[in-house]
Amino acid sequence: MIIKASASLRNDYTSISSLAKKTNEPIFITKNGEGDGVFMSIDAFEKREQKLELRAKIIQAEEERLGGAKTKSISEARKELRERAGKI
Repeated sequence: MIIKASASLRNDYTSISSLAKKTNEPIFITKNGEGDGVFMSIDAFEKREQKLELRAKIIQAEEERLGGAKTKSISEARKELRERAGKI
């Protein structure tokens, strides 16, 4: 976990930005010793958003399955994917 004071972000943005890109990790920003915000690279943010979106889709599919929605076997799903790939 990387923690930096807000003054570091204000006074040395370039090095904070470089650190975020290099580590691909969020940098926690403090103000007066308390957590205040998080700084991260665009790439790290976009990857995080993609993971959250995928997780939401998986949860939705699982809720639908538990609610009685029709499911497919692995072989049925493979067959359907092959058919779709052939039509593209």
